[in-house]
Amino acid sequence: MPRKLLEAIEQEAASLLSSLIQIDTTNPPGNEKAAADFLARELSKDGFECEVIESSRGRGNMLTRLKGTKEKPSLLLLSHLDVVPADPEEWSVHPFGGVIKDGFVWGRGALDMKSMTVIEALTMKLLKRNNVKLKGDIILAATADEEKGGVGGAEFLLKNFHDKIFANYVLNEGGGQAIPMKKRNVYTVQTAEKGILWLRIKAKGVPGHGSTPDVGDNAIIRMNKVIEKLVNFHPSIVVVPTVKNFLSLIANENNVLREHISLLLQDPSHADQALNSLAKTDKLLAEEIRPKIKMTITPTLIQGGTKENVIPSECEATFDCRVLPGQTTMEALELIKELVKSVGLEKLTFEIIQAQEPSESKFDTQLFAVITEVLHEFEPESAVLPLLTTLGTDSRFFRQAGSVCYGFHPIRPEIASGRIVKREHGIDERISIENLIFGFSVFYEAVKRFMSLG
Repeated sequence: MPRKLLEAIEQEAASLLSSLIQIDTTNPPGNEKAAADFLARELSKDGFECEVIESSRGRGNMLTRLKGTKEKPSLLLLSHLDVVPADPEEWSVHPFGGVIKDGFVWGRGALDMKSMTVIEALTMKLLKRNNVKLKGDIILAATADEEKGGVGGAEFLLKNFHDKIFANYVLNEGGGQAIPMKKRNVYTVQTAEKGILWLRIKAKGVPGHGSTPDVGDNAIIRMNKVIEKLVNFHPSIVVVPTVKNFLSLIANENNVLREHISLLLQDPSHADQALNSLAKTDKLLAEEIRPKIKMTITPTLIQGGTKENVIPSECEATFDCRVLPGQTTMEALELIKELVKSVGLEKLTFEIIQAQEPSESKFDTQLFAVITEVLHEFEPESAVLPLLTTLGTDSRFFRQAGSVCYGFHPIRPEIASGRIVKREHGIDERISIENLIFGFSVFYEAVKRFMSLG
């Protein structure tokens, strides 16, 4: 891309991101319509016909489309407009100020994920400005409610406006970040994600006076036994195709990794031993791998008791359970019930807060090949690997509907004081303008090439 054009895009991208950050879309409550309207106005300047659809009052989703010749499958560029909360007292700049300084755009959503919204919107604009002949339709969707499960965003649109948003392929968040290795950057493309089971368990007891503890039946003690059973559970090790490919390729990056990861792949029953050994030299990588090969159950909230001297008759705890592709959330629930059976099922109740199934896309596709090809042109020595994420994205809805989905927001490592900086959901979230333009350049070229190839 010519330098003059890149400079113009740099100014446009930074300005768009700054303006988008200034629209507070903290979820809850969301109020994404203001951001959706803003994006629609910006795209209309290039002749796009945009539609803003509300799932409920103020929960706006923006859609537009570039039409192709139908010779190729369709492609959806997906992002979400809502962000997690930010406390201004903790930040060095206002989290919704959209401040541009020191070569960065600062603010909540700069990384997760308004920068990708901008990258996708600019990709659409530039394809139209350059009159690129597309062989398939490209849809742009900036949705609501992802940070609270996507019910008022991607899921709502697929259920009620399927023909407007469904595409054969989807590019979304969840991957693209480079892992710096000794000799090169290893870029990830998210091809799978764990399923979510948020579960509330209530334990029943019998109240009594705190001074005579054996008279009552303490619900907190019963819940403690539940937590102990679940936290000490050792699930089976399962290496799904995405993770097997990732580990096999990452093992070739140096001899230390090869030794430990080879042991894990050869005999998954030795996974903990292999990862414990790996943690002595690369703790971060070991702890990144561990939840990718097994189901996890994490207690996150607990509440019980009414008074200092009263034995509680009820205690409840919330658990964040994540399951791998190949296992369903209902199978996980039945396993959890079996694990706590000895505590007394008759005195326990189970409430599903949210359940989303795990998903995995194949990675032997032309789109994955094009992404790899383009990244190699920008960084000849780089590697590209499929990735399973332990967190959930809106891609799961589209995988369930039959789409091939990839998480791909290309971004180079940002390093401070000798360590990688991860600022998503954190204090002083920001993205360098250099990374914003790198991400746009790679993303635009990959989309253009894929949708215009024979």
